[in-house]
Amino acid sequence: MLLSSKGKHRRPSKAVRIATLAGVTGAAVAVPLMGATGASAASVATWDAVAQCESGGNWSINTGNGYYGGLQFSQSSWAAAGGTQFAARADLASKAQQITAAEKLLDLQGPGAWACAGAGGLTNDGVDPGVDASAPSADKAAKPERKAEQPTTRSEKRTAPEASKTVTTPTGDKVKKGDGEYKVKAGDTLSTIADAKKVKGGWQKLFKLNDDIVEDADLIFPGQQLHLK
Repeated sequence: MLLSSKGKHRRPSKAVRIATLAGVTGAAVAVPLMGATGASAASVATWDAVAQCESGGNWSINTGNGYYGGLQFSQSSWAAAGGTQFAARADLASKAQQITAAEKLLDLQGPGAWACAGAGGLTNDGVDPGVDASAPSADKAAKPERKAEQPTTRSEKRTAPEASKTVTTPTGDKVKKGDGEYKVKAGDTLSTIADAKKVKGGWQKLFKLNDDIVEDADLIFPGQQLHLK
């Protein structure tokens, strides 16, 4: 697990402290800043080993403990390592993006930024992991761009069936039409239909068969289509 927001990336490096001291004493000593001779780096296999120890190798983990992703970044460490350019939190970024941010944090803080550095054998071994951070992160991948033809498809679905699924009552209300084999005519009742079509169980059975569209046994409307069995 990474160090908290009070971790080493907020503390001046040893090189910076020596340079400050040299300025105070007037000593003519040129001290290079940490990492000026080359960025720290570790192989993907090393980062996989660290992630296995930190999170069981789950690169999208978020348990709510304040640490995110396979390498268990704290939010402050994720931001300090430039991870927010990829995703709001580490668990929302891809594995490659998390490793890219981890490389920066390794350069800033060293292996001690991870509690599992020892278990994963993490050192500044100088091996470029060669990951591609341009791959989409989890939050972007979860929201694919809308295809151009989708609005047309949605419009067709919205307009076509609507009129055929309802009938208009004499008062102007809309009621469900149904898809049964008998189409109600003016003057029909459930009783007359049940008698004419010899529905076993009479109007009560007919009502039960069509209770998804007929709310009141005394109210059926021309145009509704009732199931007879």
